[in-house]
Order: sequence, then structure tokens, then C-alpha cells
Amino acid sequence: MTRATRATINLRALQHNLTVARRHAPGSQLMAIIKANGYGHGMVEVAQALDDADAFGVASIDEAITLREAGIPQSIVLLEGFVQAGELRLIDGYQLQPVIHHPQQIVMLEQSPGPALDVWLKVDTGMHRLGIAPQETPAMLTRLLNCSRVASVRLMTHLANADDREDDYTLEQVRRFDGLNELSVTARSIANSAGLLGWPQSESDWARPGIMLYGASPFINSVGEQQDLQPVMTLRSQLIAVNRHGAGEPVGYGGSWRCPEPMPVGVVAIGYGDGYPRHVPSGTPVLLNGKRVPIVGRVSMDMLCLDLRECPDAKIGDEVILWGEGLPVEEIADAAGTIAYELLCKVTSRVDFEYVHH
Repeated sequence: MTRATRATINLRALQHNLTVARRHAPGSQLMAIIKANGYGHGMVEVAQALDDADAFGVASIDEAITLREAGIPQSIVLLEGFVQAGELRLIDGYQLQPVIHHPQQIVMLEQSPGPALDVWLKVDTGMHRLGIAPQETPAMLTRLLNCSRVASVRLMTHLANADDREDDYTLEQVRRFDGLNELSVTARSIANSAGLLGWPQSESDWARPGIMLYGASPFINSVGEQQDLQPVMTLRSQLIAVNRHGAGEPVGYGGSWRCPEPMPVGVVAIGYGDGYPRHVPSGTPVLLNGKRVPIVGRVSMDMLCLDLRECPDAKIGDEVILWGEGLPVEEIADAAGTIAYELLCKVTSRVDFEYVHH
């Protein structure tokens, strides 16, 4: 059997979501974040569709090289910078913009010959992950501006709690970043997706939309549609069996769910081997021929089962949508006790991807 599990990537929706980002930050340039294989959507295809983006942000040099070798011309920012001085040769050759987040990186720049680079200096305003402390930033900036390997410096920070619109910590981070306004940099960047959509105080020269580009909400207890975002990935499969079981019969591994009455049970050709989360509970919905029906029993590697009592006419070959159009990925992520980012990134290589423009 040829597995019918596939992910449909709606490039028109992707472009719409970039337009939403521009609407919320009309005075900002946009760095589209397409790391982790475009959040699982296909990095090169995403970059090609987002040709109106002003720059792209990736995590590693390998990701950046993939984009350059695919002919992507926009500026590419290395969000994790570089770790070894030898990487500067690749940064030079592929015309990349590294993020500087540690004094040792400045030492490597000072000791390495080569052309002058445009760099970003990352300030830790409260994320406490990567970045220079605000009080140390002026000295680090001075060293960069005096370094022959540096052509220009832009300033950035990252918001830790912006997904919670009730948490004022974001305002505190903005205040700390604004305290560096007197520094001589060419541009500044604060807002991620949540900042763009929920915190106008974070608007600056550059914004960095990520998860919103793929149609998912950056906020807790929210779905993308509420921010006029359109889902980009629709994960689909089909029924490969329709069986009848008696009252009390167990379904799936461990017999954790039993039929409450004689009933039809459908089997769908998708499981955690395709990236669907194993730990969703019984009752998690899918769309079968456009109608919500619940999963029953444990998700296995290649299959999951459905309660078909509300769909008595369901038959082998009928389409099943696991998330996407008509079923927000945020809802499935919540059922699995995780976030939409993880589900989108974890779709595996055995799922066929198809790219459409409608």
C-alpha cells in the first residue's frame, strides 16, 4: 500500500500571514524566521514564497548555506551566531550576518582577518538565554565599532513572556532595551510574533515574525484565526479500515479505551512515526469528511483509531485531516500538552509534502 499521509503547504496562506505582519508593523522591516526547516514546512520553499521579506533568520550556518545555494538573495541572519573562528570563513563567503551574544565572539572577530561584516549585537533584557547584559552592552558595542571586521552593528533582544498578554514582564524588557537608545547602532529589533501582534510598545526598526507566518497563534489560549492568520500546513491521511466491535471490546495498545456499545471504529494511516503526537488522549478530534470525530485508544506508530458512531457512512479511502484547514493545530497541541511549534516541526520525512498556491 502507498501511504496517503501528506502535508499540504498553502503558500498563499503563508504570504497572507506575512501581509498581516506588515499590517501590524508598518514602519518596520521584517526578518522572517524560517529556522528548523521553516518550522517544519520546508525552508527553501518557504523562503521562495516569502520573497517579499526583507531578511531571513536561521539558527545555523548549515541552514543559511542551504538557502544561499538555493539562490535566496535576501540578507540572512545567524540567530545563534558562530562558535568557532573557522566559521567566519563561511560567514564571509556566503555573506551572512552573525548575531554576537558573547564576548568571546568579539575576541574571534578582533583576531580574524577578513572583510567587514554587518552584525547584530544581542542584549539579554530578561530571557537569560543568549545575550550581553544591558550594563555591559555599551562596552561591547564600542569594541565592535572599533573592530576592522565590523561594518555596522544592529541591536536586538528577545521577548520571553510575550505569549501571555497579561504578563507585564514584556513591558519591563522593552523598558530595559529602550534604556540603550543612546547607543550608536544602525537599527534595532525587539518584536517576535507575539510582540508584533500583542505589544505595540515593542515596535522598532525590525520585527522578527516566526510562528505567525505559519498560521499559528503565538499567544496562550488562542488560535491563529483570531489574529487573521491562515493555517499553512494541513496534515492529511485516510481511513484504511472500518471495523465493528462489540460493547466492552478494547481498542489499541493496552486496552486503555473500550467500546461503550456495539459500534464502528475507523483506522487512519497516521501515527507518531509520521509526527502525530502519541500522547493525545481519547476524544482528541480529527476531521473526517469535514466532520469532527474523536480519536479512541492510544496512537500507535503508523495508525490511530476513530469513533465512527456519528459517521455511519464512513468508508475506506475517506479523507481525514489531523490539523490545519478547519482544525487548528493549537487545539491538537493543547490536547497533547505541548505547543503548535513542536507539532509543526516534528512532522517526519515519510510524510509527503505538496505545495499549493490556493
